[in-house]
Amino acid sequence: MRRETIVNAALALGLLAFPLWAHWAGEPFYITLATRAAILALAGVGLNLALGTGGLVSLGHAAFFGLGGYAMGVLAWHAQMYTPMQVFGMTVPGTKSMPVIWLVAMSGGALLAALIGALSLRSSGVYFIMLTLAFGQMVYYFAISWPAYGGEDGLSIYLRNGFPGLNTLDPLQFFALTYAVLMAVIWGMARLRASPFGLALAAARQSPARVQAVGIGVFPLRLAAFVLSGAVTALAGALFADLNRFVSPSMLSWHTSGELIVIVVLGGVARLYGPVAGAVLLVTLEHVLGGVSDYWQIFLGLGLLAVVLFARGGLIGALAGRAVAHD
Repeated sequence: MRRETIVNAALALGLLAFPLWAHWAGEPFYITLATRAAILALAGVGLNLALGTGGLVSLGHAAFFGLGGYAMGVLAWHAQMYTPMQVFGMTVPGTKSMPVIWLVAMSGGALLAALIGALSLRSSGVYFIMLTLAFGQMVYYFAISWPAYGGEDGLSIYLRNGFPGLNTLDPLQFFALTYAVLMAVIWGMARLRASPFGLALAAARQSPARVQAVGIGVFPLRLAAFVLSGAVTALAGALFADLNRFVSPSMLSWHTSGELIVIVVLGGVARLYGPVAGAVLLVTLEHVLGGVSDYWQIFLGLGLLAVVLFARGGLIGALAGRAVAHD
């Protein structure tokens, strides 16, 4: 068994064991912290497909994260207000069903990613980064100027949405649901990376010209990865808004995009469980150092600098070795 597999298993078990201990100790706040880490890890897994496997540095993934949040907020708000919404001349009722909300969020994230990717992927390097940032900011300012759903103040939801067979208001049950979604997506990403599509995408990151030479189109390959990445990130956004029972334009800001990149880099770019390690580390630093100083981000910056200079494989790389495992 490879060291990275052992590290991955330890991370998965540790993330599961911590809220179980918190439940036993009567500390629901720590269950919420673990849930937040799992959701941010899920968003990082989505970004890691584009950034790690595809080599696409996106500063606009907050657009998908926030869109997922607003999909939850708008649908749940109409459900709690008992007022349908008008969509392209059709009357659509709101809903508080998580599976329906997730489907809408992922569909919206995929469509937005297809639009942004179709335009941005015609460039590369710093131009691609700036285009994704520009599109992300466009979505951000649209949300600010959308007074029907709170505008700059955001939108509050009174009760958490429901999932069949679960009491989602119970912190441990909501964590279990979030954890199950995270593990399912990671399993799917592992299968995807080992598939011909994943291998071709990784090859396109390393040498686009050679991939093109063997008859594989690099643009549709990257676009498909970007669309899937946007859908997963939007799912995380819907869960994040459900956790807080609140959605605001801050979910769409470039700061959120930067935070997701920090999560991936801290954990390990292209590492399967890198986003999990990065999210756990970020949430831990925010909780521990945030209680010491209002300027805890300075320590985060120093940690990020150390990773970039001395541990290019991130936390997973430091623990398991430099070679990237794709299984």
